[in-house]
Amino acid sequence: MSNKKLDELEKLKIKHLIDELKSHRARHTELISVYIPAGYDLNKMVDMLNKEYHTAQNIQSKTTRKNVMTALEKMLNALRQYKKTPPNGLVLFSGNVAFNEGQDDFRVYVIEPPNPLNTRIYRCDQTFVVEPLEDLIGSKDAWGLLVIDKQTATLGLLKGKSVKVLKKIDSFVPGKFRAGGQSAQRFARIREELKKSFFNKVAEEMADKFRKIEVKGIIIGGPFPTKEEFFNGDYLATDIKQKVKGLVDISYTDESGLQELVDKAEDILKNEEIMEEKEIVKKFFELLAKDPEMVSYGLADVKKALEYGAVDKLLISEDKDEKLIEELVNLAEQTGSEIKIISKETPEGKQFNNLGGIGAILRYKLEQ
Repeated sequence: MSNKKLDELEKLKIKHLIDELKSHRARHTELISVYIPAGYDLNKMVDMLNKEYHTAQNIQSKTTRKNVMTALEKMLNALRQYKKTPPNGLVLFSGNVAFNEGQDDFRVYVIEPPNPLNTRIYRCDQTFVVEPLEDLIGSKDAWGLLVIDKQTATLGLLKGKSVKVLKKIDSFVPGKFRAGGQSAQRFARIREELKKSFFNKVAEEMADKFRKIEVKGIIIGGPFPTKEEFFNGDYLATDIKQKVKGLVDISYTDESGLQELVDKAEDILKNEEIMEEKEIVKKFFELLAKDPEMVSYGLADVKKALEYGAVDKLLISEDKDEKLIEELVNLAEQTGSEIKIISKETPEGKQFNNLGGIGAILRYKLEQ
């Protein structure tokens, strides 16, 4: 199996593990997370955990004391399997993950990350600390997103195939029609001041969010001429304005507007992961509608197509069982088929998963 494809599978396994880790929550601070960076002396970490083990003897609650000490003991046993820190570092999680109080289900998760780890963490909490691991396997490139009209603005982040809401901001700008006995001029003046105040607030939030997060660029969407007024006005800080790569006409300014913005900014985002996925799934469904003999879907039919060497591109939803994914990938590797792991983050990925999550674009039609 190629190193690139192996890395994809390893990242997928870690992603599934992260989902499992997120599902666990303790009643007290007793779930332990440890991140050992690349090049760090493993003996120092073992010494630190031994000290934590002895300190845990002073925990007043008998149950919590037992859970913390057992979790540390099992983590130390796992670390003793290593003579030194692996090249990319090491991540460990340990704790009692039993759903019912009073039961024991101690587990230790040990991960050798696919990319170098630079963070050193020891944390004992009610949940496992998974954010640094998510960042490690996630896409390095991020895009800032803003959708805005005069009533609402939503800030978002596109990272890899995922669109995340960062902040929603509501304005107090009234509609175009004046109320009561206010003069039209006074009403228009108040409305203009409230709009400027709203635009300034949005610009401040953009500076706050997109300075903390390194973004490749920023895309602004909204109705004409609101987005143009905002961009061309004296609202955005110079460094933020310089990162804006395009203005896009869209209809919505809520979370669905962020997705619409990504869809309509395909020229700007053409080299990003999400666009590659959108294109391949779009092609699959187009063929399914217009030339169905050039695609296959469902486990049995796709396996048959793989065995005949007829698969050009194998599409598998990341939701599928790891062993099944590995089996199909191995078959695809044998005949030089291109392999695409389809996320559950995009609308296209969700649509593909609803069809069963296993499909193929064929090189040639198979005899029925």
